[in-house]
Amino acid sequence: MSGQRVASAEEGAGVSDRVARWITEIFAPQVLVIGLPPVVGLVSDGWPGFRWGLLASGLCGGVPALVIALGVRSGRLDSRHIVDRSRRTAPLLVAVAAVVAALALLAGLGAPRLLVATVAAMLAGLAVTVPVTLKWKISFHAAVSAGTVLVLARVLPVAPTLAGGAVVVAVVCWARVRLAHHTAAQVVAGAAAGGGTALLTLVLSGV
Repeated sequence: MSGQRVASAEEGAGVSDRVARWITEIFAPQVLVIGLPPVVGLVSDGWPGFRWGLLASGLCGGVPALVIALGVRSGRLDSRHIVDRSRRTAPLLVAVAAVVAALALLAGLGAPRLLVATVAAMLAGLAVTVPVTLKWKISFHAAVSAGTVLVLARVLPVAPTLAGGAVVVAVVCWARVRLAHHTAAQVVAGAAAGGGTALLTLVLSGV
């Protein structure tokens, strides 16, 4: 009987780990950063906004994702999630530069205000999390997922978006802790940083 209980526990742990890995992939920061701007642009400004969103996606998400993919292929990075904190600096600096370029381009060319504010929120999130991750492994999964929820609440019904988003953020945090990639404190700090900077940026932008 004890052997059966051990086997059952191991099987349950294996299922939990697989679910956690799927969640980590589906809600990876690159996925959310690439997907968010076109959604915001489409819902707020129709197809013209969608095209602006694609431009923002290419710069804010596509450029860093390409750099990370090349790093993984060359062996310099462990995965697109960059589990090894010591390897995060260069890809994050590329991400900051790409978001700054996107913000300057969108603001200069007259992109929709909410889309500009969305990119500004991304930059604000990086401004907080990048310095922290140089010393402590704050969770970017948690930060980006929380920030995404706050931005989506500006273009979708607020109450259900926040309620459903809170569940998603909680599940993402669970997955990162389950895989032992972060501690509970690191995911909570990430969610607070991402959500807080996004909310503050949107309020200050007046959108």
